[in-house]
Amino acid sequence: MLDQQLYDDQTGEEALLFARVLDGKGGGRKIDWEEARSWTPSKLHPEEVLWMHICRNQPGVQDWLEGMMQIPEPTAELLVSDQTRPRAFREGQTIVATLRGINFNPNAEPEDMVSMQMWCDGRRLITLRRQRLQTPRDTLADIDQGIGPTDAGSLITQLTEHMIARMSASIVDMNEHIDKLEDQDPEDDAEEMLAQITTIRRNCLALKRHMSPQHEALERISRDAPSWFEDHDRREIAETIERLRRFLDDIDISKESAVVLQDEIRARAASSSEKATYMLTIVAGIFLPLGFVTGLLGINVGGMPGVDDGNAFWEVVAMCGMILAVQLFLFWKWKWL
Repeated sequence: MLDQQLYDDQTGEEALLFARVLDGKGGGRKIDWEEARSWTPSKLHPEEVLWMHICRNQPGVQDWLEGMMQIPEPTAELLVSDQTRPRAFREGQTIVATLRGINFNPNAEPEDMVSMQMWCDGRRLITLRRQRLQTPRDTLADIDQGIGPTDAGSLITQLTEHMIARMSASIVDMNEHIDKLEDQDPEDDAEEMLAQITTIRRNCLALKRHMSPQHEALERISRDAPSWFEDHDRREIAETIERLRRFLDDIDISKESAVVLQDEIRARAASSSEKATYMLTIVAGIFLPLGFVTGLLGINVGGMPGVDDGNAFWEVVAMCGMILAVQLFLFWKWKWL
């Protein structure tokens, strides 16, 4: 059970990945599992906030949330659930949220986003994840350096800010990839370029699918958060919302650029194919009457003219030359050439 597990920040195999008690000045002290699970808000130290980061797929997490933390069963199920569509809501004096960030784990694609569940009552913040997520580690580093958040509201806003900021790297990378594709010559390898563009479009759609509801979730936090979520926290999260909105616009631009580039490559490929077909048609049109004449003169029946004439071959060549000249003149006049 979770109650018997110890804190292990080295392996990450235990349910509690790390825990800090914020001192209200930007720093925090490191605590183990025994101290974390017995920690309660103190009137003597109202500035202190407990932050626990937990691996939600470990056994006993839901039971601990319901038993020790007195979190209602439906909310506890949501916090450990694999249904990770971004959402947020207020439950009394607590905020419950599910957010998603870019997956920067090895062999992961940008669209394979990692979820982070969050529960906070103003004095205690619990974040839960299944796969490794760098965002909490960034915030943890700030706290250990003494430049981190000072209260629960600023801790939430800093977590969301780091999560949204990391999305920009993936979006910028896609834009740079599109720019490189635009500079390439489709004649080199059109199929490979189309495959890369298809991947970019798929990534854009995946990011848009997850980031749009995340935008709504952050707006819900800003609008419906309890009183302990102060005005400066609302302003900070409003800036994060605005940044996320710009990222959504950038994704739309990247998607449209990919579509335009894809259409251009396909149009150039179709034009090249049509040009080749046209030239083959012209060549066939030129040699059709010549083939008819030579075929007619090559039939093996009696009465063929010029069989005994030594100049007949050159006369046939001259006639074919005249036919070719007339054809070229007519094709030029009709603007087929």
